Amino acid sequence: MLRVLAIVFLSLVAVGTGLWGYQEHREKNAVLINAENSYQRAFHDLTYGVDKIHDQIGATLAMNTRHSLSPALADVWRLTSEAHSNVGQLPLTLLPFNKTEEFLGNIGNFSYKAAVRDLEKEPLTDQEYNHLKNLYKQSADIQNELRKVQNMALENNLRWMDVELALATEKEGGDNTIIDGFKTVEKKAEGFSEANVSSLPGQADQLNNNRLKDLKEAPISKEEAVKKAKEFTKIDNAEQVKVTKSGKGSDFAFYSVNMKGGNGEEASIDLTREGGHPIWFIINREIKQPTIGLNEANNKAVAFLKNHQFTDLELDDSTQYDHIGVFTFVGKQDGVRIYPDAVKVKVALDNGQIIGVTANEYLENHHERKIAKPAISEQKAQSLINPKVKVEEKRLAIIQNELNQEVLCYEFFGTLGEDTYRVLINAKDGQEEQVEKLRNAEPVYDNVL
Repeated sequence: MLRVLAIVFLSLVAVGTGLWGYQEHREKNAVLINAENSYQRAFHDLTYGVDKIHDQIGATLAMNTRHSLSPALADVWRLTSEAHSNVGQLPLTLLPFNKTEEFLGNIGNFSYKAAVRDLEKEPLTDQEYNHLKNLYKQSADIQNELRKVQNMALENNLRWMDVELALATEKEGGDNTIIDGFKTVEKKAEGFSEANVSSLPGQADQLNNNRLKDLKEAPISKEEAVKKAKEFTKIDNAEQVKVTKSGKGSDFAFYSVNMKGGNGEEASIDLTREGGHPIWFIINREIKQPTIGLNEANNKAVAFLKNHQFTDLELDDSTQYDHIGVFTFVGKQDGVRIYPDAVKVKVALDNGQIIGVTANEYLENHHERKIAKPAISEQKAQSLINPKVKVEEKRLAIIQNELNQEVLCYEFFGTLGEDTYRVLINAKDGQEEQVEKLRNAEPVYDNVL
């Protein structure tokens, strides 16, 4: 009897295990099918989008009036944004594809800047028209390569999940049609980049002004990177240290150092390979009750910046989050604020330790600038502000506009009702570059029912 019961029980367990395994298999397949469908949709949308970009650029070449040209260029900008989005949805994070994205960005930047200006007063120049023709030809090359990949993928019923697996395991092989096809697309786009395809003729330096690519200092070794990491983070008793180099797809070379201190704190830091400058770092540890205020913490931040050759900076903003002080410093030259040269520093308020720094913007942008004199007066600029705004403070500042171009502006701080605003007026042509509502102090909700 017991034997029969045991056999029945084991049979039921076997059947149950089989059903559970079958259900798991079905659910896994459903997830894989959903991912595959998403990849297929993004790829075919990308191919169709590049087709549309090419056709729309071609149409603009035959237009001659603002009534038709401005909306057409705005549509090109919209299509490039959608193409960017579709690229981001493909499993290409491990496959360098930055030149293709850069090419799409260049088309978008050109079309946006041309679309928003008054083409009746400032029609496209011959140089800009030739630039548009070059973009038309180059987009045709990208279009053709994508169509080849699409055709082969459809003919051979290729799966994007296989692409993701090949990239993740670094087993691309010589017969992965999709990967090989996208490498060809990237090679084409790289050629356009080398040919100095900028968003506007003569604007390449302003739009790709990353000085981290052009550091001329001596490269440091992995051992020197660890030494500098310990110096910046003040973790001398590191028990575990891991150093990795940046990959081939990076815009510039850097080291990533991860450390675990003897007191349990963990630190991560990226340093440039040329010169060993800290791009950013963060220290994770328990922050205890504050023993210093924001003023003393600010002094700690200033001392850190001076000790590590971050020069020509002044405090722009300070905020306290729980037991941490966060300080934002911006550049200053000849009395003009330089907002692209920004550094953020986090200070622990329990002992004044620097627990975080973000310096990539400063390293990318900081240099001696030739600052032109404003073409309009401060009084004229202020007259262009909404008269309902009561101006409380004003100064000159350099900002980066939406096209990453540096622009000299009059910066006005004013109030409207109970709110404070920052208004930036272009010092050259009086254009309203930016209007920003500044944050108010956060309300306290403790003991509110």
